[in-house]
Amino acid sequence: MHVEMMDEGAELGALADFFRDDAQFGDAAADAPLLGRLARQQALTQALSGLFHGPAALVQLRVWVFLQLASQGDAQWPRERIDELFHALRPEALETVLKRLRDVELLAWDETQRAYALPPLAQRVAALLAPLAAEQPGDDEDGGELAALLGQVVGANQLGSLDAGQVQMLHAQLARLHGEFADAIASGSEFRLREARKRYDRAALLIDRASEAISAIIGNAQGHVLLERAARGLGQAQSRLLAMASQFNRALQQVDRQRVTLGTTGITSTDVKRWLQAAPQLHALLQGALARPTQLATIAPHELLDVAEAEFERDRPAQPQAEDLPAAQAAPTGTLAAVALPRELDDLNRLFEAWAAGPGDEARTVAQALLGPRPAATRYAQLAYKAQLMPLLGDPQAAVLPGATGQLARQPWRVQWQPEAERLDHDQVELLTLGVLMKEETNG
Repeated sequence: MHVEMMDEGAELGALADFFRDDAQFGDAAADAPLLGRLARQQALTQALSGLFHGPAALVQLRVWVFLQLASQGDAQWPRERIDELFHALRPEALETVLKRLRDVELLAWDETQRAYALPPLAQRVAALLAPLAAEQPGDDEDGGELAALLGQVVGANQLGSLDAGQVQMLHAQLARLHGEFADAIASGSEFRLREARKRYDRAALLIDRASEAISAIIGNAQGHVLLERAARGLGQAQSRLLAMASQFNRALQQVDRQRVTLGTTGITSTDVKRWLQAAPQLHALLQGALARPTQLATIAPHELLDVAEAEFERDRPAQPQAEDLPAAQAAPTGTLAAVALPRELDDLNRLFEAWAAGPGDEARTVAQALLGPRPAATRYAQLAYKAQLMPLLGDPQAAVLPGATGQLARQPWRVQWQPEAERLDHDQVELLTLGVLMKEETNG
């Protein structure tokens, strides 16, 4: 397989075959700068195509050999050195891989030096494949991908070669993580929540370490419209992701409140579930638990319908029978009784009338009105009830009412309260607010 460098016009012409007939590729390339840049990278795309073409096992073998050579750090390798590095491979397999690397110009043979070397194109491909050689801690694929993207963005920003595409890729990764974490919170599953919280802590730690670099990217993006827009979107995605810590805390607190403790053993439902998930053979727990084996009963659909209908008919309540309306009956004779007011109201009215009929304008105290003519016989409840009636004296709205309430409101006495209390010689009431009853002059 021989790769030849093509001019830009040939590159555009080849890509134009994939567009609609009524579309002009020149206009599309002008509107999509990324497509134009890809069209000019013929050597790189041909190298990647040749490296990854074929069965998965053969592709993995080529990538392994290529990355092993790129990681040696030597400028050239004699063929004996390469045979020594890959002594575990069969000679024909190693020769096939080396031939493919030479065909796609990822490996160059120097006839004068009788040695292999990596051309500049191979260095670019090795940089693209660097994430494949990075060690992934178990199933933490998100952390590895996020760390690789953060490293590319931060490094490119420090070198001054950052573009909007790299920032948008990092933005997309943060948005995907936010969606997965939100789904885990909405699921309510304790195990899914705790697993997602571990991933979130690792992602938040990486973002926190790169916060200053992200701030620098946003600050340095002034003047570049696409880069500034992508940087602002990246900052918003960073804020949304870091703000999820409180949501995780609330969800885990809700799970803790729902956890059930089995008696006084201290064992919770979470411990039981974790133990069941780790048990090697769950069916072995049933040994000896069943006195007789279970049998599967097969029932036809029509038999199921018959049984269900019979059960519905048996449990259905009987329809009530129609009954005639009862015959007309004469209404029983009744009496209308009004609720009697407490006698203390009448006592208070009679007392005020007696005072009003007396000679002169002598002032009376509130204590005299509340205790009545027999202070020793007055109970606390009677005194409190009379005290609540005092504001009715002179009330214009209550004065138009009939009965004892209106009679009390029409009494010629008015209360003048004073901001002090007097001490009473009484067995149930010790202190009472000091007040004076003044007689109001009436016309006529």
